[in-house]
Amino acid sequence: MPHDKLLLLKPGFMDRDQGPYYCPACATLEGLLGFYPQLRDALDVIYLDFPRPRAAVIAEIGEENQGLPALVLHASAPADALRDMDVKEWNGRRFLKNPTDIGRYLARTQGIGEPH
Repeated sequence: MPHDKLLLLKPGFMDRDQGPYYCPACATLEGLLGFYPQLRDALDVIYLDFPRPRAAVIAEIGEENQGLPALVLHASAPADALRDMDVKEWNGRRFLKNPTDIGRYLARTQGIGEPH
């Protein structure tokens, strides 16, 4: 069965010879994966290096959308699960960037708790 793709930055990255850093929004979603480990089976979780260009992101959602995290939605993602969310689109592919929206979507499609 096809999966949605969760794109996250690898922690401990350097930026202009400073760091190490982590992405707070990616860490939030990593925490969600820890709370609900079954999500790792329901999603394709892809960890990416910090430097741009991020070829894997560009291939999925375009050069202008390289900021992470992102949840790239499978073509059959249910529209009703996306209500009241900031759904982005690139080249016919829908995706979410906001970690709260990502958590709400996963709650609606995977039966986990909703953000409160």
